[in-house]
Amino acid sequence: MALPLQVIGFPERDIARRVRAALDKVGLLDKEKVNPIALSGGQQQRVGIARAVVHKPSILLADEPTGNLDDDISKDILHLFRQFNHVGVTVMIATHDKHLLEVQKTRNIELDHGALVYR
Repeated sequence: MALPLQVIGFPERDIARRVRAALDKVGLLDKEKVNPIALSGGQQQRVGIARAVVHKPSILLADEPTGNLDDDISKDILHLFRQFNHVGVTVMIATHDKHLLEVQKTRNIELDHGALVYR
């Protein structure tokens, strides 16, 4: 998870703080020292989300971010994306789960046989 921060030159103490904060946001702070291979598929997916947001990007692209998650965790992740959106992060989610997007009060763009449909 620290790799994006190391690449852009963050100090080690800031990296550790941000990694812990990102893990906490996705509910995995207690798994901080666990090898990713030992995590469940849903936990691995949440680590991927934490890694994507650890450096506070201006755009977040999420491809099926809740695909392996239960409903409660999915709602938590969508709430997290919403929080990022409120502080200026553009969040683009690609999903087949229409119900997932119905609970969000956001602009939705749908592909219908290759044509863009705005909802």
